[in-house]
Formats: sequence, structure tokens, C-alpha cells
Amino acid sequence: MPRFLLTRRWIGFALFVIVLAGVCTRLGFWQIHRLEHRLDSNKVTRQHFASDPAPLDQVVARGKVVPDDQQWRRVTATGTYDVDHQVTVKFMTRDGAPGVDVVTPLVLADGTAVLVDRGWMAADNTGDRPSSIAAPPSGTVTVTGWLRPNNGAGRDAVTPNDGQVRAISSAGLASFVGRELRDGFLNLRSQSPKAAESLELEPKPDLGQGPHFFYALQWWFFALLALSGYVYFAVVERREERQAQARETRSA
Repeated sequence: MPRFLLTRRWIGFALFVIVLAGVCTRLGFWQIHRLEHRLDSNKVTRQHFASDPAPLDQVVARGKVVPDDQQWRRVTATGTYDVDHQVTVKFMTRDGAPGVDVVTPLVLADGTAVLVDRGWMAADNTGDRPSSIAAPPSGTVTVTGWLRPNNGAGRDAVTPNDGQVRAISSAGLASFVGRELRDGFLNLRSQSPKAAESLELEPKPDLGQGPHFFYALQWWFFALLALSGYVYFAVVERREERQAQARETRSA
């Protein structure tokens, strides 16, 4: 082993490379784990899309949290829309166009309510609440929608301000609505009777693999690059050392 590899500078360099390569390798496997989780989640979501809608109470009971494996499940609920406590989710875009999502509580037979994201409408990107919003059906309505969990945004984002929020959360809207809210919310897919004027419904989620595999390859490439760099600089150092020794021999 060349002696220079045992110097303090090269030992420190070696330790740095080992740590860097190890971190990059672990990050690569972390991306693979994220890919596996996404594939499993996509599989469950596809099964939910193919299954028949189930009653809301059958999927998530009153007072319970939306289970992770029930996200995107198609559920049904029957009640009356509470337009007086309707809110809009501002700064929502569709195909680059500014707008808002319209969220209306649906009051159920037991007195609780479930938030229904009735869809998106175009609006100026000013942050102001639209002056005119399409009305939901009056009277008793049966809705079918995708079950979604609360958005994990901060309190300021989910607390209504002038009838507007930046994210949907039943926990943040309970006081505003003035009644117990079921956990999560529904992305409306259909309702009976239909509204006189419909909003643009939420599109299906992206069920692709995402960039995780290529991110993993990038991290592993960085690990290989770090190790290769160490070897390269060691070879260069050794070559320069031999050349210096050869010059000393000739001068002697």
C-alpha cells in the first residue's frame, strides 16, 4: 500500500468518501422504498376505482379517521347541502388556469356533516372569493365521491378567512360549520339530483411510477462517482510520487 494513503490528509479524504458514498447509497434505497410504496398505493387505488361505491358509514365510522388503505375509495352519502357554510379553496389551478375549489358541507341524517369538494371553477388569481358560485342541488341529495384524508397543511391554511381556505381539513372547518364533521372530505364524482350548473370535477390521480427509480439511479451514480474519484486521485498521486522518485534517482 502506498505510504501516502496512511497520511492524515488521505485518511480524512477516505473517510469523507466512505460517508458520502454510504449516504448516497442509502438515499438510493430510500427512493426504491418510496417507489415500492407508490406501486402498492397505486394498486389499492385501482382496486377502489374498480369496486362499487360503499356507504360512508361502512368505510369510515363517525368519529374515526380515514384509513390510509381507504383513500380514493368511492363512497356514497345522503343529506342536504349547507350552502351557508360553503367555502372556497383559493389558488387552485387547472391546466395553468387560476381558480378555486368549492367545498360545501353535506348534512347527514345523524346531524353530522361531511365536506364535499364539489369541483373547480375559474376565478381571477387575486385571492378574493368569487362573487358568483354555482349552486348545489337543493333538498335531499345522494352524492358519490372519492374519500380523501384531511390536508396536512398548517392551521392558517385550513382556517376560513372571509369564507376561504388554502387547503381542506375537517378539523380546521368544524368551528366554522358549527357541527361535527366527518373526518376527511369527498371529491364529488356524481350526485342525484344533478346541479343546474356543474363545476369541473377533480381529475383522476396520477398512477404512474413517478421519478423515484431514476432518482435512485442518480444517488447510486453519485456514490460510484465518489468512490471512483477517490481511486482516480489516488492513482494520480501515486503517479506523481513515482515521477518525483525517478527524477531524484536521475539527479543522484
